Amino acid sequence: MDAKARVSQLRDEVERHAYLYYVLDSPEISDSEYDKLFRELQDLEAEHPELWTPDSPSNRVGGKPVQGFTQHRHAVPMLSLDNAFNHEELRAFDDRAKRLLGVEGPIEYFAELKFDGASISLTYVDGVLQLGATRGDGTTGENVTQNAKTLRGVPLRLRESLPGELEARGEVVMLRSVFEELNRIRASRSEQLFANPRNAAAGGLRQLDSKLTAQRKLNFFAYGVGLVRIGERTLADTQAGILQTLKRLGFAVRDEPRVLHGIDEVIEYVGHAGSIRGSLPFGIDGVVVKVNSLAQQEDLGFTARGPRWAIAFKFPAEQAFTKLNRVFPQVGRTGNVTPVADLEPVSVAGVIVARATLHNYQEVRRKDVREGDVVIVQRAGNVIPEVVGPVLDKRAEGLTPPEEPTHCPECNAELVHVGGEIALRCPNKACPAQIEAKIAHFVSRKAMDIDGFGPKLIRRLLEVGYLTDLPSLYRLKDRRDAMVEMDRLGDQSVAKILENIELSKHRPLDKFLFGLGIRFLGERGAQELAAHFRTLEQIRSVDYDHFLEVNDVGPRTARELQEWFEEEANQQMLDDFRVVGVVPTEAAAPEGDTFAGSTLVFTGKLEKFTREDAEQLVMKLGGKAAGSVSKATTYLVAGPGAGSKLAKAESLGVPVLTEDEFLRMLPEGSL
Repeated sequence: MDAKARVSQLRDEVERHAYLYYVLDSPEISDSEYDKLFRELQDLEAEHPELWTPDSPSNRVGGKPVQGFTQHRHAVPMLSLDNAFNHEELRAFDDRAKRLLGVEGPIEYFAELKFDGASISLTYVDGVLQLGATRGDGTTGENVTQNAKTLRGVPLRLRESLPGELEARGEVVMLRSVFEELNRIRASRSEQLFANPRNAAAGGLRQLDSKLTAQRKLNFFAYGVGLVRIGERTLADTQAGILQTLKRLGFAVRDEPRVLHGIDEVIEYVGHAGSIRGSLPFGIDGVVVKVNSLAQQEDLGFTARGPRWAIAFKFPAEQAFTKLNRVFPQVGRTGNVTPVADLEPVSVAGVIVARATLHNYQEVRRKDVREGDVVIVQRAGNVIPEVVGPVLDKRAEGLTPPEEPTHCPECNAELVHVGGEIALRCPNKACPAQIEAKIAHFVSRKAMDIDGFGPKLIRRLLEVGYLTDLPSLYRLKDRRDAMVEMDRLGDQSVAKILENIELSKHRPLDKFLFGLGIRFLGERGAQELAAHFRTLEQIRSVDYDHFLEVNDVGPRTARELQEWFEEEANQQMLDDFRVVGVVPTEAAAPEGDTFAGSTLVFTGKLEKFTREDAEQLVMKLGGKAAGSVSKATTYLVAGPGAGSKLAKAESLGVPVLTEDEFLRMLPEGSL
């Protein structure tokens, strides 16, 4: 095959595999195989420069730096959207649309995620990308064509013949994983960390050297069109149809958008989007709601600011800037000592945050945060707030990094790094802070579920010596009269607390195991451990090799389990539990084989029972309940609000069941 034919073949292959990977999310070859094809194309074009064309995939690595960006005036302005911040404002938008359209019934809407990135328009002439431009002020942007060609999810040539002119619009985003790696590299170079993926994406899009843009590994997701001049042809007659057409033409389009009937379904979708926000691979800051019919869009028209047929529902900001007052060490139930940031209180994602994690002291050094800094705080996905990093431009002179502690702040024991771990640990098992954290974990809902024990009560009972370890919870009945006399505790409150303690004596074995707070043993591992060995006495005598036989227990957890059960103090504690009457309920043997050899994952909202009950049912019928989707998953049971797990199951070809379909699989009498 001559060079010209091979170049043509390689371009087709590279573009097809890029489409499969970035648009359809179903790659057929590995990254290394793709890279091999790409390098062969680059080498051939270098040897035969006469074969190079502007739409070659090799342009994605970037071209020569430009001196500066030229201005580009949008043929169709990229207007702003009105914002809604609550359900009442969404309903008001719906009422206005109905009034202007003269309709009484539900309007069909199209709802999509509002990407937290940088908007861009891409103009194609006769199917070839000719121009990429930033949004700018909505009327005039900057010509960033060379940079646009490096974006993943942007076809350099449309996959279908389309004579004329088409302007596709969408958002440039940086995936969270790419952002974290980029900041890790910048930290190693003592460079200012990016505040968030949005800033990193917007900055990458405006690099004068497109090779630097390519290094940012930015993604593009299409959400609509601007100017369309394709003769008598039409792209679609609905907003949903527009996106389907764009996907067919080769643009990356997300699967989360939905056609919805009426404003009630829109409000439900907004709640769903908020629930999956933290699990998405990129940031979103809301939901965009559009009237689905293009004819109705035309009837509704525009105001001076934006379209009357669309509105953006905005989520509370996931990041905020505030002052770091101090960094102090906190001791956890396993003895890990972690740095905690004491902050000037600030609202993040709708919650007032006054403290945030810094993970470990190596992370403190990497991020170079100092007491007195202005820092970026985030609470993505409603998780524990964390400090992203300092704002170096606002750093005052003379601030010094916090020092790593050498002794436990609670018991003054010398701190250690065990086995080369990053984590700093207090080796004193009698450390008051560890005991307090262990008790709080033991009584928590997911463990022994002893209601009525808040942090203040636990601390007070420890201070007066009524609590000394986990079994001492069950001796509190001997302190009833003294507890009644304690501040803000009365006879009824104490009676209820003691009743809850008594009820917990026969919790399921897996709850008890999880409540012990053994390092690396999570809820699912405790379930598998209980199901495998059935009784606590059996587990107490097991060695490392037998622990490894348990599903979801790897070498690290098996080693920790062996060491924990070999420790004399822990065996004594288990004996003490027996003395005070704590006898965990033995794990029941499977009552059937309906799910024998099967692994099920549950996601979304279940209507008939809780997810925990569903997982217990699967195990009762001989199956395994897992927390994440993989190739080993037999079925995914998806309820309303299913998000990333559903998407992954579909990409892996894992069968997806509704809750009703799952129920129909159950043998009679199993519920």
